[in-house]
Amino acid sequence: MKYRLLILLLISLNCFAQNNSFTSDKVNTIIKRIQLPQIPSFKIEVTKLGAKGDSITNCKAAFDEAMVLCKKNNGGTIIVPKGIYTLNGPIHFVSNVRLHLEDGAKIRFGSNTKDYPLVLTSWEGTMLYNYSPMIYGNKVENVAITGNGIIDGEAKNTWIKWKPLEKKDQLLSRAMNHKNIPVKERIFGEGHYLRPQLIQFVNSKNILIENIQIEDSPFWCVHLLKSKSITIRGVKYNAHNNNNDGIDPEYSSDILIENILFDNADDNIAIKAGRDNEGRNNSETPSENIVIRNCEFKGLHAIVIGSEMSAGVKNVFVENSKFSGYLKRGIFIKTNSDRGGYIKDIYFNNLAFGKVEDCIYITANYHGEGSGLFPSKVSDISFTNISCIEASNTGIVIEGFPDEKVKNIKLDHITIQSAKNGMTVNNTENVMINEVVIGEKATIPTSAK
Repeated sequence: MKYRLLILLLISLNCFAQNNSFTSDKVNTIIKRIQLPQIPSFKIEVTKLGAKGDSITNCKAAFDEAMVLCKKNNGGTIIVPKGIYTLNGPIHFVSNVRLHLEDGAKIRFGSNTKDYPLVLTSWEGTMLYNYSPMIYGNKVENVAITGNGIIDGEAKNTWIKWKPLEKKDQLLSRAMNHKNIPVKERIFGEGHYLRPQLIQFVNSKNILIENIQIEDSPFWCVHLLKSKSITIRGVKYNAHNNNNDGIDPEYSSDILIENILFDNADDNIAIKAGRDNEGRNNSETPSENIVIRNCEFKGLHAIVIGSEMSAGVKNVFVENSKFSGYLKRGIFIKTNSDRGGYIKDIYFNNLAFGKVEDCIYITANYHGEGSGLFPSKVSDISFTNISCIEASNTGIVIEGFPDEKVKNIKLDHITIQSAKNGMTVNNTENVMINEVVIGEKATIPTSAK
């Protein structure tokens, strides 16, 4: 018996060593493919166009004029000097433009819905027309938001009041999805209560968001929708409203997220790929090739995949990151039997969490929802060098469907100092364990059914 366990251990270690080399090569390939935006030399300060950083004056016209001037010059940089700039309405990007907030600059947005035109967007995984996000770009390329200033959605006393009113429209959007209602007929806006995102790029590429601070979003903070070649780095969050996810890639690919200081009321990063019928009908655009590294997590959950992931999520690499405050769950992978799609080829390495409810949680039964007609395929997920101080509920949870098991899960060098419950594994196939310690108890290399 001792020899058998030793052989299993050596095989397991060899597999993990090969896996680490493979993931490094994959990460490098993704990063080399991502292109930073190329911005022309033209520059314009919004104060030269009438903007006043006095927190009172509506500076919308000046920002719009700056964007028009950049377009006439085939692009350029819009400079926002120190001050507080109020905009009653959104900033709509054109291609080849950088919005740069200098030290001490703050942009804050008004909340009169009449100032926000309807645009093509997505709400919880369903494409529709809704109030424009505060900062928005559709079919643009080579765009950037940079600098050490603040972007403030000013939502805590305004948009957030819609939260108790949204259920009817939430269900309506899902019904339109399930009935395959044409997107052009999914019109929300006046008389409806779906809150807009703070920053959103749609059908766009070569995007950079760097160093800014994000506060007080009406809904998700940064939503990357059907876009690619994206870099988000050095961003700081102070976003504590309902549904203030930090970064939500959806149907998007080739993304680098690094050196982020999260402080959010909801998920720090939530990777999505459409909901139900619509997502399954867009399986050619999964969310894929995403690298997340050197971040500090604080909020509801650190890394989430799902639950809207019907077009599929693959090739995600999360590494070298740690907690800086409260998290309910460290890693949360969630789907249900209405979603379909897949989650595969996901790699977590060198992550440290503090006190959580659950450290690692994979469920194919999210909220107990689903008809059972469209189970998701969840497979090939690797957890390596994960530490956690305390799990007040369960250290590790892995649960699949009876007829579509979660498969090929690797747990290598996982240390959870204390947990109310150790590890729960249901409806799985080929769960490989090496050096997993929960409390004072170590597992042995084995496979769980």
